[in-house]
Amino acid sequence: MPGTRQTRQSLRQTVVEGIKGYILDNRLRPGDPLPTEPELCQALGASRSSVREAVKVLNALDIVEVRHGHGTFVGRLSLSALVESLTFRGLLSVEDDVQVLSDLIDVRELFEHGMADRIVAALDERQLDALDAVVSDMKAQADSDSVSTALVGADRDFHALLVAPLHNDLIAQLSLAFWDVYAVVAPHLHGFGPEEAAEAAAAHKEIVEAARAGDLDRFRAAVTAHYAPVRSRLAAAG
Repeated sequence: MPGTRQTRQSLRQTVVEGIKGYILDNRLRPGDPLPTEPELCQALGASRSSVREAVKVLNALDIVEVRHGHGTFVGRLSLSALVESLTFRGLLSVEDDVQVLSDLIDVRELFEHGMADRIVAALDERQLDALDAVVSDMKAQADSDSVSTALVGADRDFHALLVAPLHNDLIAQLSLAFWDVYAVVAPHLHGFGPEEAAEAAAAHKEIVEAARAGDLDRFRAAVTAHYAPVRSRLAAAG
């Protein structure tokens, strides 16, 4: 019955909010254990079935983590659900996902422009050398038969390393979300071959060199130049 289903969903959501409230009220952190199922039932005044359904919802959102045989714990609170949703949308409709990817480019470029001073200041010689190593890998990939796929992986590694010194999990996860969605869309983008791969490697090299020089204007210009060809390919595919 529609009314019964609606009541059940409402009850489940109430228990979901109850568990979230318990985590906040008790200042639990990722990895901390939650009470047992009977204890949650008692604390929330809910049935076992309602608690189990609520835990399933929260587990899918990475708010809690169920470790079979060990119990339920506060999850990593990551953006995995967002990444899954964006990636699946790309599988359903490339046209829709081109717009999603374009929006993500705006967000990524905004991060790297807006936090340029912090990124440049935080990168040390070891991290800059690691970025240079990825650029060298990009140059080697330019002659690969699967240049597009290979470059996506290298590009993903580069930008993960670029923002890692910020120690900002949200930015790091959104950075990876961008490239995970891009990996779905990339095979449908035309006009990408060895020449474009070599240009991409050069653009990334310029980002590293600007960071080494501590030149913020040059760094921001290099970031813009890096994203320009991606925007062009997306415009052609849209």
